[in-house]
Amino acid sequence: ATTASQQQCDPRLSTRQGFQSTMASFSAALVALLLASCAVAAAATTFDVGDGHGWQTGVDYTAWTSDKTFAVGDKLVFNYTRKAHTVTEVNKSGYDACSGGNSLSNDDSGATTITLTTPGVHYFICDVPGHCASGMKLAVTVTVAGGSTTGGTIPAGAAGGSLLPAMSGLVTAAAGALIVLAPF
Repeated sequence: ATTASQQQCDPRLSTRQGFQSTMASFSAALVALLLASCAVAAAATTFDVGDGHGWQTGVDYTAWTSDKTFAVGDKLVFNYTRKAHTVTEVNKSGYDACSGGNSLSNDDSGATTITLTTPGVHYFICDVPGHCASGMKLAVTVTVAGGSTTGGTIPAGAAGGSLLPAMSGLVTAAAGALIVLAPF
C-alpha cells in the first residue's frame, strides 16, 4: 500500500498500479475464455456406432440413429473387424447407390473415429462389395448447438477434422499469457 504523498513523489507508482489492475482484468477475461472453450469440448458426445453390435452387417443403423441427436463436435466411433469392413464417407448419391467411388474419406483400420465438424447430413457406408446393400450404411443429421442443420462450422483441426487440435492452440496461448502475466 502506498500513501498519497508517496504517489506525489513518485508518479510511476500510480502508473504501475493502473497497469497491474489492467493486467488483472485481462487475466480474468483470459481465464473466462479458456473455461468457455473447455465447456464446448466437454459438451461433445461420443457415439459408439451400433452400440454393442459395432459396425457390421445385420444391424439396422436407421433404427440405431432414430433416438439420437447429433451435433457439431460430436464423435462417431466405428468398431469393426480390421480390413473386413470399411468406413467410407460418401455424398448422398454414393449412399443411395452404395458406391464409394467418389468417397470423401475411407478407413479400414478396425477403429475409426469421425468428428462431426459441420451441420447437415453425413453419409457413411461399408465399401466391401455387398455389405452396404445388406444394410451397412449410416446417415446422420448433424445440428449446430441451437438445433439447426444449417449455418456455421467449427474449425477443423489437423487430424480428421477433430475439434481438440483446433482448440489446443487457444488453450496453449491462454496458458502462456497467464504465465507471462502472473508476476504482474
